[in-house]
Amino acid sequence: QVQLVEAGGGLVQPGGSLRLSCAASGIIFSRYAMGWYRQAPGKQRELVAVITGIGSTDYPDSVKGRFTISRDNAKNTVTLQMNSLKPEDTAVYYCNARWVTSFYTHDYWGQGTQVTVSS
Repeated sequence: QVQLVEAGGGLVQPGGSLRLSCAASGIIFSRYAMGWYRQAPGKQRELVAVITGIGSTDYPDSVKGRFTISRDNAKNTVTLQMNSLKPEDTAVYYCNARWVTSFYTHDYWGQGTQVTVSS
C-alpha cells in the first residue's frame, strides 16, 4: 500500500518560512519524481516544485528563488523549504509521487497540509 504523509504546514506571517516534509512508503522511492503542488480555494491545483530521482529540480516563476525542494532517497523523504512567504502562497499543499513508464503512469498523492500566510 502506497502512502505519502505530509507534515509541517501551519500559520506563518508574511516574509516568514515553513518547511514541509513528505514521507513515502510502499514505492521504490528513487524511481519516482517527487513534486509539491498546491491548491487555493477556487483555483486549480498547480505545481510548486519537482525533483527527479537523480535530483534535478524545477520551479514555476512564482516561487523560484524562494522555495527549495530536496529529497533523501535513503530515508524516502522529500522536503520543501519555503522562504519569504507571501499571502498568495496560502493553499493546501500536496505531495506527489510520479513514475512514468512506457505502459503506465504511477501517480500517488498525499492528503495535503494547510499553509496559511497571514498577519
